[in-house]
Amino acid sequence: MKPAALLLGLTLGSQALNAAACDEQAADYKTCIAQQYRQPVAQWPAPQVDADVQWQEMAALPAHAPAPPENPFSEAKAALGKQLFNDPKLSRSGQIACASCHEADMAFADGRRVSFGHDRQSGRRNAPSLVMSGYSPALFWDGRGGTLEQQAMHPIIDPVEMAFDIPQLLERLNADAAYREQFGQVFGPGPITTEHTAQALATFQRTLVSATRNTAFEQLLRGRPQRMSDEQLYGLHLFRTKARCMNCHFGPALSDEQFHNVGLSYYGRKYEDLGRYEITRKPEDVGAFRTPSLRLVMKTAPWMHNGLFVNMEGTLAFYNMGMPRPRPNAQQADDPLFPRTSDRLKALNMDKDELRALRSFLDTL
Repeated sequence: MKPAALLLGLTLGSQALNAAACDEQAADYKTCIAQQYRQPVAQWPAPQVDADVQWQEMAALPAHAPAPPENPFSEAKAALGKQLFNDPKLSRSGQIACASCHEADMAFADGRRVSFGHDRQSGRRNAPSLVMSGYSPALFWDGRGGTLEQQAMHPIIDPVEMAFDIPQLLERLNADAAYREQFGQVFGPGPITTEHTAQALATFQRTLVSATRNTAFEQLLRGRPQRMSDEQLYGLHLFRTKARCMNCHFGPALSDEQFHNVGLSYYGRKYEDLGRYEITRKPEDVGAFRTPSLRLVMKTAPWMHNGLFVNMEGTLAFYNMGMPRPRPNAQQADDPLFPRTSDRLKALNMDKDELRALRSFLDTL
């Protein structure tokens, strides 16, 4: 039997590397796999994904997400957006800021199953991380926000979240001399408007991607693999192959930006959430939720749209078994809306060592 390292050496050169060059029975198998992922991304082994998945390769991220022509990026606009994001003046009570549910040290999530809003009302969904929001064509778990500019005002006017009326918000902001001056410097003379407020908030959110800059994974993508252990790189390999993660989590953002049913809609039960269906009214969207980015995922617990999983080991255990596949009862047998768990999800049969390596890789994101 040839040593795995020798087999790896036979594959190096101008052509892409091949994980099959590593002998699974060799003592240095994980080291052999890890060596392949210490090469430039273009030389990594190809992922194993379903034939109909239009995947993109993982890639490093820029300093900020791309801005639309109608709202060009500027540092001054981002700074104004940051001030607004952290200011409780944007809520009816004057006590809740955007940052109340999107904290910087939690990858702009909040660490709760669901968030508290106006008058301590409880929301019904987990606060998603905003780090990669600038890359999402449809925002919120159900995709009801099409752009960051459109999304920015939703929480402000939501009666459960910040519960403010736009005319009152603008009155409060225009009464603030410091804000009038800052808005004037960024947007020119004139009163503060809804559009400019939304543009400033959106511009700040496009800078949040910079929070990923110093992660071990981002450094790996930039050609600096030194902070990644053999086990973490083996976990990356599993992520791209046996664990099937890359069917939905790929590209720079580690998300396909699609909507999938992972079996957690609680259809017909107390905690029912119909997800994307509430926006589209399409039966195939019942129980479907947007694929979240996995960048900084270990800072965003608890996970899933309802904050169901409080530790990653439990999360991976559910994925390893293929996630729940609810069956209709007698009364639901002919229900055209009964949700079906995505066929992307399958039992993985990963052993404890593989799950540990995958978990270790997630730490690097």
